Amino acid sequence: MVTDPISDLLTRVRNASMVRHRRVAVPHSKLKEAIAKILAEEGFISGYTVTNESPQPNLVMGLKYTGKGDPVITGLERVSKPGRRMYIGYREIPWVRSGLGINIVSTPNGVMTGRQARREKVGGEILCNVW
Repeated sequence: MVTDPISDLLTRVRNASMVRHRRVAVPHSKLKEAIAKILAEEGFISGYTVTNESPQPNLVMGLKYTGKGDPVITGLERVSKPGRRMYIGYREIPWVRSGLGINIVSTPNGVMTGRQARREKVGGEILCNVW
């Protein structure tokens, strides 16, 4: 049993991109789908689909690579963990790699990037950083 599904998602994406897979499949949840949607909007993955399998649907994400074959996602980092949750106000949301990366924040208005949370002036739980 997986105790931290978001860390599992990040680890699967990290491992698949290191061995140059085109797609990676993870068990589906609404939170994982929201994270995949943000990654697709920000250009880190090529897209995602939800399969209709039983007993649980899968979330299949397409990974992107540069012209040289290097992964677009160079780093993934889990910030808020089950043992230590990290809640933060919108003024304290840190920049990732001087603005080259994004943080994904779970707010009362839904899951969004740190940039969107600053713009909408809402804080929340920083789930992960991606660069």
